[in-house]
Amino acid sequence: MAKKSRNPNFDQILDLLRAHSFDVAPDTRVAGGVLVSKGGVGAVLAPAKDAPVFVERPGAMIRGKVARLVDRGYQKFLATPEFELPATASQLEAIHRFSEELKQLTGEISLYNESLGTTSDLYQYDRLKGREAAHPVPAQPWSIEANH
Repeated sequence: MAKKSRNPNFDQILDLLRAHSFDVAPDTRVAGGVLVSKGGVGAVLAPAKDAPVFVERPGAMIRGKVARLVDRGYQKFLATPEFELPATASQLEAIHRFSEELKQLTGEISLYNESLGTTSDLYQYDRLKGREAAHPVPAQPWSIEANH
């Protein structure tokens, strides 16, 4: 009798997601990619050797697209190529819940810092923007140079 594999393949994972009330639809942006959504939140997955990979991380679904979560320091925003709008607490909770459930069902590793709350795709703090260009790197006299 053949043994069952502990690691399900991509199609088995999609069947498992459907069984847990996830909507699964093909995505045309990547070969073999699928849009997985539930409760107003979605992510785009693609098949890989060992496990599915995220083409787009989980984010709120806005007009059929997965919005990226941008942290500006004072507020989080949901950004699509067309527009950007402030994220609400209920949207952040839904993204977090969706991410945790998706990780559990796909067998992905759940990291401690991500389990505490929603993590953003991009961090753009307005007070730090451009600061690195304004101050040149100071001379380091203790470093060894080639001509000494």
